[in-house]
Amino acid sequence: MPHAIRIHETGGPEKMLWEEVQVGSPGPGEVLVRNTAVGLNFVDVYHRIGLYPNTLPLTLGMEGAGVVEAVGPKVKEFRVGDRVAYANPIGSYSEVCLRPVGRLVKIPAGIDDKVAAAIMLKGMTAWYLIRRTYKVKKGDTILMHAAAGGVGQILCQWAKYLGATVIGTVGSDEKAALAKKAGCKHVIVTSMEKFVDRVKEITKGNGVPVVYDGVGKDTFMDSLDCLAPLGMMASFGNASGAVTQFNPGILAQKGSLFLTRPTLFTYTAKREDLVKAAQDLFAVVKKKAVKISINQTYPLREAAQAHIDLEGRKTTGSTVLLP
Repeated sequence: MPHAIRIHETGGPEKMLWEEVQVGSPGPGEVLVRNTAVGLNFVDVYHRIGLYPNTLPLTLGMEGAGVVEAVGPKVKEFRVGDRVAYANPIGSYSEVCLRPVGRLVKIPAGIDDKVAAAIMLKGMTAWYLIRRTYKVKKGDTILMHAAAGGVGQILCQWAKYLGATVIGTVGSDEKAALAKKAGCKHVIVTSMEKFVDRVKEITKGNGVPVVYDGVGKDTFMDSLDCLAPLGMMASFGNASGAVTQFNPGILAQKGSLFLTRPTLFTYTAKREDLVKAAQDLFAVVKKKAVKISINQTYPLREAAQAHIDLEGRKTTGSTVLLP
């Protein structure tokens, strides 16, 4: 029987168990995928600790890549042997899994399985943030928090390719070097200086039109102070904890600001949007405008250690679990 990483109760990494699982045959609109690579994301931690509730027991994981082993009735778009990738629904920390065809995309030639697994969630997140939530254009100066992280490195490279000047924040000198390599013209080490002051200095007091903030509680209020009037705050994650209370009147006080809490699943709910996101992402990766740094790999059975390192901020770039 195939194995998967499952939890029977929420909590720390020790709750993650390597277990045998029964996987049935694909039904209508489904295919059976044998995973060759699985992506690691901070949302996996949120699911594990119960910040985002799910029915238990639960197989963790949101993205992966693999090969179609069987197709269900009336499935025409995919065939046995197709290389595919996905970023939803939950359950990728597994050797074999059933996937709805509406959430699958084919991996084009020239894209490695590990790269595909590492970019479906993070890369399409970068896509909707800079192509939909706030459409970055040539000449923009933007602020990206956690610029050395998985989403950060993709977004910064992509924004630079679009002609933007990127300001990135990081937590250490080591991560500053990674952010520079990823296209940040200005890198702010937050343990050494206040990012609000530096952003105001860089923009000559004008502020930026958009802040992309996946950190959450620790950066939220200061991020608002980095925005120009009518600027957009895109709060898309909670790495430091959730923002639990907020007075919307503050947005008026700070310059009629816009605040959004977007999710990938809203932006790719329609099949055509999912396919468009994947095509745009694969295109910039194939032309090397966006280079993917897979800086850590772990055996899938050791996913708990990967979570420990991710939460300890010991990882950089993308991390892939190998079944």
